[in-house]
Amino acid sequence: MVYSLDIAKQILDLQGKFYSEDDKKLLTKAYDMASYAHENFYRESGEPFIAHPVEVCKILAQMNVDIQTLVAAMLHDAVEDSEGKVKIEDVEREFGKEISRIVDGVTKVSRLNTPVNMSDSKLKIETIQKMLFAMAEDIRVIFVKLGDRLHNMRTIDFVRDEQKRLYKARETLEIYAPIAHKMGIYSIKWELEDLAFKVLNRNEYNRIKNLVSEKKREREQRVKEYVEILQKALADNNIVARVEGRFKHYYGIWQKLKGKGKSFDEIYDLFGIRAIVKDVTTCYNVLGIVHSIWKPLPGRIKDYIAAPKSNGYRSLHTTVITGYGEPLEVQIRDEEMHTEAEYGLIAHWIYKDGINVRTMQKWVNQLLEWRRELTKDLSGLEEFKKELQMDEVFVFTPKGEVKHLPLGATPIDFAYTIHTDIGHRFAGAKVNGKMVPISYQLKNGDLVEIIVGKNSRPSLDWLKYAKSPRTKAKIRKYFREQFQSELVDRGKDVLRRVSKQLAKPIEEIMESIVTKKYLQNQGITEDEFYSRIGEGTISYGDLLNLLNPLTEKNQPLVKKKRKLLNLQPAVEISGLKNIDIHLAKCCGPVPGDEIIGVVSRKGITVHNVSCPNIKNIDSDKIFEARWNGNSQDRFETALRLELREKKDIGKLVQLLENKGITVLKASLVTTKWNYSVASLSLAVNNLKQLEEAKHSLESLDSVISVERGKLV
Repeated sequence: MVYSLDIAKQILDLQGKFYSEDDKKLLTKAYDMASYAHENFYRESGEPFIAHPVEVCKILAQMNVDIQTLVAAMLHDAVEDSEGKVKIEDVEREFGKEISRIVDGVTKVSRLNTPVNMSDSKLKIETIQKMLFAMAEDIRVIFVKLGDRLHNMRTIDFVRDEQKRLYKARETLEIYAPIAHKMGIYSIKWELEDLAFKVLNRNEYNRIKNLVSEKKREREQRVKEYVEILQKALADNNIVARVEGRFKHYYGIWQKLKGKGKSFDEIYDLFGIRAIVKDVTTCYNVLGIVHSIWKPLPGRIKDYIAAPKSNGYRSLHTTVITGYGEPLEVQIRDEEMHTEAEYGLIAHWIYKDGINVRTMQKWVNQLLEWRRELTKDLSGLEEFKKELQMDEVFVFTPKGEVKHLPLGATPIDFAYTIHTDIGHRFAGAKVNGKMVPISYQLKNGDLVEIIVGKNSRPSLDWLKYAKSPRTKAKIRKYFREQFQSELVDRGKDVLRRVSKQLAKPIEEIMESIVTKKYLQNQGITEDEFYSRIGEGTISYGDLLNLLNPLTEKNQPLVKKKRKLLNLQPAVEISGLKNIDIHLAKCCGPVPGDEIIGVVSRKGITVHNVSCPNIKNIDSDKIFEARWNGNSQDRFETALRLELREKKDIGKLVQLLENKGITVLKASLVTTKWNYSVASLSLAVNNLKQLEEAKHSLESLDSVISVERGKLV
């Protein structure tokens, strides 16, 4: 592709605002340096490499970023991908410290990407920590990095290495799209999610795309009608407004189908309309007019103008029932709110009077706080991902301060949000002046008051009611610190029993390659290893499987009488026929799980795509797999339950049997903290049946937590 020398003008024209000749000269100069740096370099698509920074600039120019960010975007790969032709000192000499700081930050973040299939969770956490720190040095680093990732995802199909494609897509969905969400940059968030979804689950992506296209014309006509009705009503009231339709993105639709177990026809919010007006006062006037046209649904009016979301999002939302009897969400905002809703923190960065220092500092502090929590409180990368991805509610302190909490948060989450010590001394809560149980789920606008007790101490029961990963991490940390020595001693006792069974000294076990690799992958010390054994997080059976994998093969699962599974009709492996297919015991996949086939000595072993045991598998050993729905067989999987009383295990087994689930094997371990851990091997029909059973178990007072486990 050939780019003209006037590329700077093309980019700046996309901003739709005034730019000076000096801006044009500066961007042209950056283009010349980038062209020199990337000369004779090509992307996997066959394009000259310079096409990439130009496209990143175009993405950011459409968001009206400042000229310094555009110049840094043009140069963001010049230091990293030029084989030494351009150094950061060259950038600083030619463009100054501000631009070189942004380029250096992006370069550092780019160098931090962990290798594909990296299983070392400690290294992954350190990578995210450093990435957050680099972004905090200049918040514009993340603007450039998001633009860079967006263009790379737009061209991901040209990447030949399938494992690299999958890794980049997963990283995009788990880290970059949620960061865009937290920063309120929805225009990038939505596109990143759809592009990653297409790579990670192309079959489901195509299915949703086809379902949407089936009635696309009908939906577009319906939206057009609603837009015209509202436009006419606003014009009759002398209100100038821009009214437009909006459609839900493919990944969002799929999440609703997956998360709520609904059919496509049951999802009503596939589209909505939006009114954009001149000021805040008019927003509220329009809300009244909307409700005069269509009847509002009770409890579905959300005022994010009075109480913005934590990422700065402001708008009025209301859901109404139209003349067709269908729900319709209407959003109302002014032009400034609309720009902020599309571009988030980017919109806050530059105003007519210059940099919004207060907003910038807020986000710098937030990035540094995430880094601190990832280091000290959150137990690992998975909890950090959850923290990024959660929806939220807003509530008020007795002094009127707004606090943002995860959707479904309870008073214990609120207490720990105020201060860790307040959380530790939690004795009760009042919501809107009335006492509420710890299980109460906070709602938008609630006024919450925490009652503290002088002698109150955390309880493990609180883990059942806490929604926020931060809250759970602080509770676990308290117990680890209080009982660390006892847990370590107990863990050593358990390990001694294992060493006797394996006829190996405990010193030999701790020095073995298997143990050292496990500690490295988990990012834990020997004492933390003993502590996890002592608290029951690592069970006796887990130790045997870890330290002597042959144990699993020599001790077949004790099963109730039933026929053995013939997986040939149940699972299809892309490109392979007449080959033995087995389900992996490490993750126990069932119909409804996303699966993948891995070549093994037994033929093909089918794993859940999220199984940690397949992260380091060579790409040539991996095959696409899917459930074909033809088998009437049942499938083995496992659940791990934390119970208050071990005597309740009989009731839980009976509950599962009543739901048509066969319990094949059960084991029970009592922990130091007087709660029990049950490991259940089950036979189920599909994921839906398993999830329904999990929800039933979670609702019981005797159950602290339920999660998928390993087959034993």
